[in-house]
Amino acid sequence: MLSSLHVHNFALIEDAIIEFTSGFNVFTGETGAGKSILIYDFSIVLGNRASTDYIRSGADSYWVQAVFDISGQKNILGLLEEIGIENQEDTLFLRRRVLAGGKSQATVNGIMVPVNILSKIAERLVDIHGQHENQQLLRQGAPLEMIDVYGGPGLQTVLNDYQKIYKEHEIAAQEFAGLLEQNTNQQEIIERLQTEITEIENAHIIAKEDEILREQVQKLNNSGKILEAVNLAHKLLDGDEHKEGILDVMTEARAAVDKVREFDPTLQGVYDGIDNAWLTLEDVRQTLGDYIASGDFEPTQLTVIQERLDLLFRLKKKYGGTLEDVKEHLNKAQEEYANIAFLDRNLELAGKRKLELEKQMLEKVAALTACRKQVAEKFAKLVTMHIKDLAMEQGVFQASFTLKEECGLQGRDSVEFLFSANLGMEVKPLQKIASGGELSRLALAIKTVLLEKSGVSTMVFDEIDTGVGGVTAQKMAEKIAIISKRRQVLCITHLAQIACFADNHLYITKANSDKSTVTIVKKLPYNQQVEEIMRMTGGTNITDSARKNAVELLAMAAEIKQTL
Repeated sequence: MLSSLHVHNFALIEDAIIEFTSGFNVFTGETGAGKSILIYDFSIVLGNRASTDYIRSGADSYWVQAVFDISGQKNILGLLEEIGIENQEDTLFLRRRVLAGGKSQATVNGIMVPVNILSKIAERLVDIHGQHENQQLLRQGAPLEMIDVYGGPGLQTVLNDYQKIYKEHEIAAQEFAGLLEQNTNQQEIIERLQTEITEIENAHIIAKEDEILREQVQKLNNSGKILEAVNLAHKLLDGDEHKEGILDVMTEARAAVDKVREFDPTLQGVYDGIDNAWLTLEDVRQTLGDYIASGDFEPTQLTVIQERLDLLFRLKKKYGGTLEDVKEHLNKAQEEYANIAFLDRNLELAGKRKLELEKQMLEKVAALTACRKQVAEKFAKLVTMHIKDLAMEQGVFQASFTLKEECGLQGRDSVEFLFSANLGMEVKPLQKIASGGELSRLALAIKTVLLEKSGVSTMVFDEIDTGVGGVTAQKMAEKIAIISKRRQVLCITHLAQIACFADNHLYITKANSDKSTVTIVKKLPYNQQVEEIMRMTGGTNITDSARKNAVELLAMAAEIKQTL
């Protein structure tokens, strides 16, 4: 539940800390004092849109902090763990600062987070119901959403079963459509694939061939330099008729040392070194000779290699950036060609699967509709019961089903809420007959029915009493009091019949301070609560009878709360 709300430099609020209790928390005050502003503040720290227009004059920002007691709320602890925020206490701090430049900063337990994280947490903490939420009853799709929520896990299981088949049918339908399109263009596709397969196969591509050929081109382009260097090296090693080669000189050196090595054992190492060097250079001489004799520099060879490289380049440009890509394209083309060869058979099988899944889908969607109708009937009966308690004794509430032409992810149902406020009146769609006051009561009745399906610990009612008064207002107060037995309730009201049910009465007023106007929030003790109830019922008419009436209202509310 919400423990406190701290607002700083927001509009007329210079700095306010508001403490809340469990049960029924009520805000009252004169029109324009800033009651709805506090709910707006609260929505900002819950991740809703924030405007810079509310920055207090002279300040560069405003901030709002909400402190929650989350003891026992495993759904919140699990979410905090998912987003990487440790929470070893039973207290959760949400804070949001809005800067004059338009940027905002959000923190959870002091850790900076994106603003959308506040919204995710808020979904599991708070349900805010303002005047515009009454209009949500008229929104297309809202009735179906409410029935699905009320249906709980049982209906959700039926919906999940249907959605599984629906998604499978969608995939099957797409596959069938693709095959049908292929069948239409079959001859054109076959000719294209045959051309591609033939072109690549005739090239007889070898892995890394382009790299090998480029090395050969480099070799051929430098063949003159290579032969000149090889011939010179061979000549220096082997010698010619005019000059001894290095090997001849080393032969003489080896022979000279050989003659005397028996006289000095240390010369054996010298001899072995000359002999090993001679053997190594002899191997080099033979290799150079073989290289010269091979004649590996045909003038036409460069042209052939270049033509081959040009072919490989064209294939890579057409079918992929590398030869591996070209070969992969060939594999896919061959596979597609093989599939087309069996296209008629594949088309027949895909058509049968699509029809079978369509049959299953229609069976599942019919079961979903039947389940929803059962849930809707129970839901409508309970809502009707609650609206009777809200001074609409002859009221009737129903859910009307029609089937859409096509199935969708949520099924085939279109649901509309019907309503009649008076005996003998035909039930009609809400938007055609419900007044503002009737919508307020219907919304409260639905909230009461959906109470057990909601996991949030705090419910906010922002002037839900619009358009009602008298006995109806008291009945609404009793319903909200029932909710406050199970959830923390924050309620803004102009009606004394509702305010007198408060467990925690908060009064909001404006005052002048240092040549400026500020909004002040204070908790009312019993005697001041009596004064406020007097103001709400009689305005400035402060009389003994008005005081007696206020005391009686508070006593009556306390007595009723004991019986709830």
